[in-house]
Amino acid sequence: MVFGDSHTTHSRRSSVRAAAADLEGRPDKSMTATGSVIPAVAIACLGALLFGYHLGVVNGALDYMSGELGFRGNTAISGLVVSITLAGAALGSVVGGNFAEKFGRTRALQINVLPLVVGAFVCATAGSTSMIIAGRLICGIGIGLSSTLVPLYISEVSPPNIRGALGSVNQLAICIGILGALLAGLPLSENPGWWRTMFGIAVIPAVLLGVGMAWAPESPSWLFKHGRSADAEAAVRKLWGAADAAGTIAELKDSALAGKGEEEAGWGDLFSKRYRKVTLIACALFLLQQFSGINAVVYFSTTVFRKAGVASDIAASALVGAANVFGTVAASAMMDSQGRKKLLQSSFLGQAAMMILLAAGLTLPALEAYSGTIAVVGTVLYVLAFSFGVGPVPGLLAGEILPARIRAKGVSLALFTHWACNFFIGLTFLALVNKFSIGQVYLGFAVVCIAAASFVSRFVVETKGRSLEDIEKLMASNV
Repeated sequence: MVFGDSHTTHSRRSSVRAAAADLEGRPDKSMTATGSVIPAVAIACLGALLFGYHLGVVNGALDYMSGELGFRGNTAISGLVVSITLAGAALGSVVGGNFAEKFGRTRALQINVLPLVVGAFVCATAGSTSMIIAGRLICGIGIGLSSTLVPLYISEVSPPNIRGALGSVNQLAICIGILGALLAGLPLSENPGWWRTMFGIAVIPAVLLGVGMAWAPESPSWLFKHGRSADAEAAVRKLWGAADAAGTIAELKDSALAGKGEEEAGWGDLFSKRYRKVTLIACALFLLQQFSGINAVVYFSTTVFRKAGVASDIAASALVGAANVFGTVAASAMMDSQGRKKLLQSSFLGQAAMMILLAAGLTLPALEAYSGTIAVVGTVLYVLAFSFGVGPVPGLLAGEILPARIRAKGVSLALFTHWACNFFIGLTFLALVNKFSIGQVYLGFAVVCIAAASFVSRFVVETKGRSLEDIEKLMASNV
């Protein structure tokens, strides 16, 4: 990430853009998307959809599952069933970067299908608590791989002028997956055993992901890096169309040749003087995203609504999921016009305001009569605020600001931070609420959101409209 005053930053960006344009031998202009990049991204995002689905499916199913398997009322086991998926995801995110480097982005996504299918099947057929925990762990490994591989693939196959919008599709797919899981839970009140079908449904998009990635073009950056120039050039033409191929090929090839003399980056390189700042910022964005409280809301909104006296708690949670989808669609439309930084900062401040509202509505005696309404409205608006920036931007920025040499491992580490924090929140949220109160916990999340907005203001700079190679040159000049 770049540090310095705005005038200096602007001047340096201008010089780097001019240099990049000269290097390419063509005017400085954005590329179009006339090839197959949009369907390729859509297929990859089936992994993101399953990311969201497996996070959200436990929300409505937990009470019914715990009753059938015999752990209802045991908060420790309930917390483990929720959070074991996150532990698996942390493991999957760590190995995802290595898989992506060794096998390529598309092949790694195909390998990812195995834990997604096996985990869903084990959950759907679970006959004991230990079996559901094992199935959730396997699912977690799969969604951890997806969380690393999908944004990495999107960042490397997307043209600069629509990379923000396509990067937001990753978060949109996660939101659709969460919403799909919440809607899938609607029959539970009439059919308590329906939770098994909810897990079994996840096999379908997993199989489609494996089939689709056999068609999708490989990342041209990865192909050039591994000396497969002819395949890389063909992938560029297939992804972006022939019109922009020549300049793009020249830029990617020069970038690959520039790093060819260097050894492949190891984990220790992420914290070398050369890469330390950008690595820490990528990880910090995910840490702040998680401690803004979003997944406490996603996992336990049904429980909170029930305690607040909301009559249709599962339907209210589905409304929350719909707000997440709506907000992410809006963010996708604005990402390449308003920019990443503005959306991210406004998003954190909106979350802070809603957490304060929720804390007041759920704890102040004077508002007790309105607690149900405040719980639903505040949660919906909180999720809406999240989806405008805090949801889609960190994953997009990580893929943009991390240099090509460390991008796969850097994204893996950033996503490991995401899952480790996510695991901690999922495991401790109910216990913290029981020890303190929902209001105090929500106020803690509000404080984090305010601190996060300050962090973004100080350390995050705009990347919209710039090629990955341009961003790397810019950041290298400011290390």
